[in-house]
Amino acid sequence: MTRTEVAFGSGGATCRAWRYTPAAAQVALRPCVVMAHGFGATRDASLAPYAERFAAAGMHVLLFDYRHFGASDGEPRQLLSVRRQLQDYAAAVHFAHALAGVDPQRVAVWGTSFSGGHALATAATVPGVAAALCQCPMMDGLAAVANILDYAGIGQLLRLTGHGLWDVALAPFGRAHYVPTVGRPGTLAVMSSADADEGYRRLAPPGFRFEVAARIGLTAGLYRPLRYASRVRCPVLVQVCERDSVAPVASAERAIERLGRLAEAKRYPIGHFEPYFGKHFERSVSDQLDFLQRHLRP
Repeated sequence: MTRTEVAFGSGGATCRAWRYTPAAAQVALRPCVVMAHGFGATRDASLAPYAERFAAAGMHVLLFDYRHFGASDGEPRQLLSVRRQLQDYAAAVHFAHALAGVDPQRVAVWGTSFSGGHALATAATVPGVAAALCQCPMMDGLAAVANILDYAGIGQLLRLTGHGLWDVALAPFGRAHYVPTVGRPGTLAVMSSADADEGYRRLAPPGFRFEVAARIGLTAGLYRPLRYASRVRCPVLVQVCERDSVAPVASAERAIERLGRLAEAKRYPIGHFEPYFGKHFERSVSDQLDFLQRHLRP
């Protein structure tokens, strides 16, 4: 396989991506998997092993950074906008459809954690998505906020709200105020469950920014991807981490129920940050490859 840097437009800005091309791809049109990371994360945060496995199995891969993150354009930096990220997914799917060697009838979307919800929403709203994969997905922002209340208390939510209001006040001036993406229990952070700090930091490459613009704290609870489930018309793999401390399991199960016959559910007795490494990665990616090979056949 080969990996090249490519770029596509979204919302008037440039998103940058790694394109993985399988060996002998010129022989026939092949499927493509469109991928992006979860909350505040970038393409270089432990996603390459998935892309490499998909490419080794004969698929093209488009692994991109959202606007405001990583290699992509967008100011202020580290601005997490659900609306813009969904626009970026849609733009990436359209870009993938036009790539040389890609069969536009066999394009899948892949998401993990926060972007697991994006994958479901994209499958429901963007034409030309043949399958969706949602790994340890955040399917209900309201439930995720309630989860923070359970493990960190009302004081944490009030602090995040205060920082969010400060950030909103700076927005008209093109500036941002940041809060830590992850931290140890008892510290100010969007994620501070018992395993979040160690697990998230294990994903990150050198130089990674562990912060996001605080305004997302005011709107995260309004994002409820499971509401898109009834509009999906393609098969969806939902991989549930049964010991998930970040993305409430009950919300993923409700999404599975609403998807009905379109859902393929896989459940693992592990935490939110475990699918990326070792034997848990092998099991997760093997289930993903099986799903893709069955549903993206010519």
